[in-house]
Amino acid sequence: MSPRDRELAVAIIESFDSKPEMLIQLLHGFVDKFGYVSEAAIRLIADELNLSRADVHGVVSYYHDFRTEKPGRHIVKICQAEACQAMGSRKLTEHVERRLGVELHQDSEAVSLQPVYCLGNCACAPAVMIDGKTWGRVTSERFDALIEQELNT
Repeated sequence: MSPRDRELAVAIIESFDSKPEMLIQLLHGFVDKFGYVSEAAIRLIADELNLSRADVHGVVSYYHDFRTEKPGRHIVKICQAEACQAMGSRKLTEHVERRLGVELHQDSEAVSLQPVYCLGNCACAPAVMIDGKTWGRVTSERFDALIEQELNT
């Protein structure tokens, strides 16, 4: 961790008063700032909150919003819940994997492809989220247009 990143990390921790009960919110702060929670960050958080590294790592690994590896520049999430599956998300997922050149749970420098199990857009299934923006009724063709639009902005 660079000195500048360490300074930013300590500021995030201090913004939550270094309270162990604020661990999840603090981790969200790390993801918002850095895109992931590095092993160095886990050690720093554990030290600053007087927790074991295993405690912090356990929370990071339990929740799908946290990751320990740097993500791609863009995050693509495809809903895999029942409503979206019924409306074609499996076929869409296969198309997206081919189109982006990565499989679910994988990252490239350009993109990270992640499954999610509800985007709250069931009436407009299948749903996709690209860089935090949710889209409904996504077909293979619509995905191609969306990804071109989103990756080029």
